[in-house]
Amino acid sequence: MTAPSTTEADEPELTPTSPTATSPRRRTFGLAAATALVMGNIIGGGIFVLPATVAPYGSVSLVAFLVLSVGAVLLALLFGRLARRSPVTGGLYVYPRDAFGPFAGFLSAWSYWTMTWVSIAALAVAVVGYVDVLIPLNDSHTLAALVAILALWLPAAANFAGTRWVGTVQIVSTILKFVPLLLVATVGLFFIDTDNFGPFNASGDSVPGALAASAALLLYSFLGVESAAVSAGEVEDPERNVGRASVLGTLGSALVYILGIVAVFGLVPHDKLVDSGAPFADAVNAITGGSWGGTAIALVAVASIVGCLNGWILLAAQMPYAAARDGLFPAPFAKVGKGGVPGFGVWACAVLGTILIAFNYTAGPDTTFRVLVLITTFTGCVPYLLSAAAQLYWLAKGTRDRVRPAGLVRDLIVAALSFAFSFWLIAGAGYAAVYQGVLFLFAGIPVYVWMRGRQASEAADAAGEPEIKAA
Repeated sequence: MTAPSTTEADEPELTPTSPTATSPRRRTFGLAAATALVMGNIIGGGIFVLPATVAPYGSVSLVAFLVLSVGAVLLALLFGRLARRSPVTGGLYVYPRDAFGPFAGFLSAWSYWTMTWVSIAALAVAVVGYVDVLIPLNDSHTLAALVAILALWLPAAANFAGTRWVGTVQIVSTILKFVPLLLVATVGLFFIDTDNFGPFNASGDSVPGALAASAALLLYSFLGVESAAVSAGEVEDPERNVGRASVLGTLGSALVYILGIVAVFGLVPHDKLVDSGAPFADAVNAITGGSWGGTAIALVAVASIVGCLNGWILLAAQMPYAAARDGLFPAPFAKVGKGGVPGFGVWACAVLGTILIAFNYTAGPDTTFRVLVLITTFTGCVPYLLSAAAQLYWLAKGTRDRVRPAGLVRDLIVAALSFAFSFWLIAGAGYAAVYQGVLFLFAGIPVYVWMRGRQASEAADAAGEPEIKAA
């Protein structure tokens, strides 16, 4: 399908047979639910360990987080503009496909799908540490694996119940984690001791090097900014609400993150923070002078991660659903259940996540599983890069008689900076992650070749063309 040639984000005309045409089912996500989906997917388990993760780099990581926040808002604006052109499910797959063809769309969908189900397994494993605070697991790998698998399948069951339940769970879980985290972040600011921040650059590397390295670690915390765009087919008035939800959700998440990290850095001494396994619990203990903070934060963390899993499972099903409708993913991914959720996609990500969890707890901590988690940085940025490139393509293709100079300059700046930001993040992931990520990405090419071959064969049969036999 060829989209209209314009510099503004006009939506394409859809026909009943158009691959991006949406089904007539009712859209169930209002602005509040879509914003909660974005915030719920961004604010997962990462916030609870993030301060300790970047503490070895010093307070330069706070600068890195500000840079990432600006970049994430740019991406949110980009997805909002692209959603006005194609307000359908599977956004980050649809944009490259419409601009560059099915292969670009497939690479984006495959890369994003890989990132989602690997991240789902990682989030489920992250639940274990907080459950252990509430109910000691006594270092049992079997119990830990069962807890992680249960944490994965409970939100999967919510997805089977339908998108209305997904939206409700997202609003409730977002409130449960957002309010306590914001209270900790704001109240904690009154107890900050500036001596606790430690050195600005504690890495021993140059400031630009430390900035890039800490940004690469912090990137995982902002994956999910695209949530409303991916599920645009479920959002009411997506031409307006996808952009609004993306920006509001990103700004809200960035506010919680920045205030929380600043508070923790100022409450927990730097040398203790570097080795902390529960930095927010340590921060609460510093405020209250007691030891009950660990239990309270553990409860919030479990609710946060399970809510995050709820949204990510929906995204993991929506992306291959959109590609399957175009014949670029296996046909079962395109089947939608009574609740409006692609059931096979939910089953697929839950089963693959379960396999990764089992592998993690049988092979030990230093396994390929952890390498795959690191690759999510690369696989998550590939669709961002391709989507920014798609917007630049549409802007370059616009006809002069339809150009509005102010809108053109604004959209060019957003698209160009989003492309540069995504490219910088991919480079910052490191040689090993990029190398292995490319291999993981190219592993999907046989799937594309097979599906396209089947399409060509079916088209030839329908046209009555003679079969070509090998000599």
